[in-house]
Amino acid sequence: MAEVLNIWSGWPRIVEIAGNAFLFYALIIVMVRMVGKRTTSELNNFDWIINVMIGSLAASGVLLRNVATADAIAAIVVLAACQYITTKLVQRSRTIANIVKAEPTLLTHKGEYLRDAMLRTRISEEEIKTALRQNGITHNADANWVVLETNGQLSVIPRQDVAWAEAEALSDVHAPKELNG
Repeated sequence: MAEVLNIWSGWPRIVEIAGNAFLFYALIIVMVRMVGKRTTSELNNFDWIINVMIGSLAASGVLLRNVATADAIAAIVVLAACQYITTKLVQRSRTIANIVKAEPTLLTHKGEYLRDAMLRTRISEEEIKTALRQNGITHNADANWVVLETNGQLSVIPRQDVAWAEAEALSDVHAPKELNG
């Protein structure tokens, strides 16, 4: 039998959904304040996945009759706690950081494209050129390095008389072995 178009569920269901929406709205505000700014900043892959999961759980708790509100709240609270604990562990342990977080990737070196890194990260020349232009650079050779950061942004380091090994801020960037010495 064909399903009937479900346009109206009645006032009791509308009130239930509105109440749940308000409850989850308040919960997410409290959670963001407790977990910190990282929840809404430029996200790395790990943070982005957590935010999508929390959004999905909140939507389920608001709209799905077979998901109890308390169940969805419990899942969101556990995810927020896991996120908080994981970020604390990442701060304290390089091993855990290597497991959880992606590392930045070098895409150009002294104006030369690093094709293997570009293929691995699926970044095109056009995307790199856009990042150069956004940083006021009109020639590839005017940038020492372009780095794909963990949040998906491209960082451009303008031309300087600095060797790769001397660039302290780039020590965690994945680069070809010949650059690392």
